[in-house]
Amino acid sequence: MKNKEAISHPSHYGGDTPHECIKCLSAWGLESDALLWNCVKYISRAGKKGPVLEDLRKAEWYLQRRIASLEK
Repeated sequence: MKNKEAISHPSHYGGDTPHECIKCLSAWGLESDALLWNCVKYISRAGKKGPVLEDLRKAEWYLQRRIASLEK
């Protein structure tokens, strides 16, 4: 069984710090915008769990979808 820190504050998420990704995203009011939430999440954690380029491409995918939704 995983310890509580690995589940609620994993190190690749920033740990339990004032700048943990989920805390910043909430402070910025992005709960209602899943596309921007995911974009920023992937940028903030780029390279901490997997390849940097893969994370940045995922962020780009979410950002492109958000841009497309605004252009409609």
